[in-house]
Amino acid sequence: MASAAQTHDVLIVGGGPVGLTLALALVQSARGIRVGLVDRRPLSVPRDNRASAIAAGVRRVFEALGVWPAMAAQSQPITAMRITDSGVGDISRPLFLSFEGDVAPGEPFAHMVPNRISGQVLLDAVGAQIEVIAPAEIASWQSDTRSARLVLADGRVLAAPLVVAADGGQSALRQMAGIGVVEHDYRQTGLVTTISHELPHDGVAYEHFRPAGPFASLPLTGNRSSLVWTESSADAPRFLGMDKASLALEIEAVMGSTLGAVTVEEDLAGFPLRMRIARDFVAPRLALVGDAAHVVHPIAGQGLNLGLKDVAALAEVVIEAVRLGLDHGSDDVLARYQSWRRLDTSAMAMVTDGMNRLFSNDAAPVRAVRDFGLGLVDRAGPIKAAMIRTAAGVSGNGPKLLSGLPI
Repeated sequence: MASAAQTHDVLIVGGGPVGLTLALALVQSARGIRVGLVDRRPLSVPRDNRASAIAAGVRRVFEALGVWPAMAAQSQPITAMRITDSGVGDISRPLFLSFEGDVAPGEPFAHMVPNRISGQVLLDAVGAQIEVIAPAEIASWQSDTRSARLVLADGRVLAAPLVVAADGGQSALRQMAGIGVVEHDYRQTGLVTTISHELPHDGVAYEHFRPAGPFASLPLTGNRSSLVWTESSADAPRFLGMDKASLALEIEAVMGSTLGAVTVEEDLAGFPLRMRIARDFVAPRLALVGDAAHVVHPIAGQGLNLGLKDVAALAEVVIEAVRLGLDHGSDDVLARYQSWRRLDTSAMAMVTDGMNRLFSNDAAPVRAVRDFGLGLVDRAGPIKAAMIRTAAGVSGNGPKLLSGLPI
């Protein structure tokens, strides 16, 4: 005999920051909505020493949900950015482009938020308002005209009018739904660590464009910074095999005298870089959010921000349907979500892909053209201001949460 299904209004698969933020947005905006969150691991604060760059528009989402003050207390605002272009063997680091100031008075264009802090704050805020089904493995997924059903490996059955896949770049739900992807392997590895340094960063983020890819230094609280840089997959193992003292010397060589002497605080981590965009962001009774829908090159630091923009859009169309008494998992509702997010995501994927191709190149003619272009942008105030607002996620007419407004 088949097990009776446990019913919810929305089932979210994936307990990372995107899934947790969506759960919080739903329960805060629709009284009595029954949200279930499924994860294959026990739900807990991440053991993660990394930090994420949260753009101004996404920060407004956290403000609207009431969780930003707790995050801000341990976050570092990014008040400026300096961009250089360096070739092989270059001693100097000429500055070609800089961004100063706020997107609005008193509003920095981004903050560096420790992942363990954002995770703790979101878990505390959601609390007992949702049902957590974890650890749990999903054995199968199916949908019909009224609901979607998840069958778990232990035989339990979960049902809801809408299931949301927030289960990462290798999304099992996306694959079960038969949604294909457009994918490109960059043959690059992203390297991540945290450093402390002799000189204060003063809230400035640095991006050094190098032949192998960008090398970004992002300010954390105190004299500390998060490093995210790109190397070819062939060369990355050399860095991953270094002891911390040798790695510190390599980092200082790239950064010049920017931050003085460097100490590497934690082991270097590496991950393969590829672009992966789902051919559809929705299927019957299913919506993809975050990395399940799109993975882009980290050159612009937009990965998590894109996922949280998905949350703002999906939460708004779902809550509007609930309030009107409509089927919030219907094709019409999901089509609104997809149309809202596809263009922005595709544009960001093309921008990051193009930037990586342009700047991961040491050919002299290419460097001359791009450096000339950077210099023009640096002197064009209105263009530079528009770029800042776009990167900060505060340009155009977006979902209410991105303006700091409740749904």
